[in-house]
Amino acid sequence: MILSIIIVNYRTYELTNQTINSVIDTVKNIDYEIIVVDNNSGDGSLERLLSDFKDFDNVVFIKNDKNDGFAKANNLAFKEVEGEYTLLLNSDVIVNENTINQSLKYVQNHQNIGILGCKVVLPNGELDKACRRSFPTFEVSFYRFSGLSKLFPNSPRFNKYNLSYLDENGTYPVDCVVGAFMLIKSSIMRQCGAFDESYFMYGEDIDLCYKVKELGYDVYYYGEYDIVHYKGASGKNKRLLFEFYKSMEIFYNKHYREENSVIINIITYLSIWSLYYLKLIFLSIQNLF
Repeated sequence: MILSIIIVNYRTYELTNQTINSVIDTVKNIDYEIIVVDNNSGDGSLERLLSDFKDFDNVVFIKNDKNDGFAKANNLAFKEVEGEYTLLLNSDVIVNENTINQSLKYVQNHQNIGILGCKVVLPNGELDKACRRSFPTFEVSFYRFSGLSKLFPNSPRFNKYNLSYLDENGTYPVDCVVGAFMLIKSSIMRQCGAFDESYFMYGEDIDLCYKVKELGYDVYYYGEYDIVHYKGASGKNKRLLFEFYKSMEIFYNKHYREENSVIINIITYLSIWSLYYLKLIFLSIQNLF
């Protein structure tokens, strides 16, 4: 088998249905499978999906009895992968014509690519800026959170975080791409140990790219083809907000803490959790109305 596509469902029946159908409608002349993990949705979405795709032999479902996070659910599915390549695909995306076929072809023709991500657009047609990024070093993050990246959007120095000075329709190496669409050779996924399950949600995609690059492979942004990302479809709540900022701390601890000074570490932790509490206050105010 050439390709295994992993999708994690959590209470997103309609979107997951659309995502699966968009794959079925657009993938041509490839021997592939779709593995859907239901992360203990408990809302009947798994049963409805099972009914919808009961006649498709290449669409299989795994019922997870406990929601231990996005990373763990993907790893559970990856144990069942039979494809030479694995595509990690969010449940809230629509795959456009030729995107998967052409992405696979590009990776097959460039053997040193460890991970490939395509162009990701939001429903309003704007680029999802998370689809091509640099690693969040102290310097890169400082330029972003200080506002310098917005003041100088075309600066290669100040806008490394989202690389907005680069052509969004181009193809080039980057530090990391977003987990909404990550195409990786399955042997490389095994070699780097798949996702780090310390991440509940968020950050696991950046961490995987970091590990793949440590192995000597390239991470590429492939902007010629795209998907539509209905971002945040699984909901926004206090738990996810906490996990978002917790993932920053986990990544920093793993990859940067030891190489930086005590002062830099203190500033980093204060910045992460100050932002969290500010966002928490803002979210609480929103929930009042």
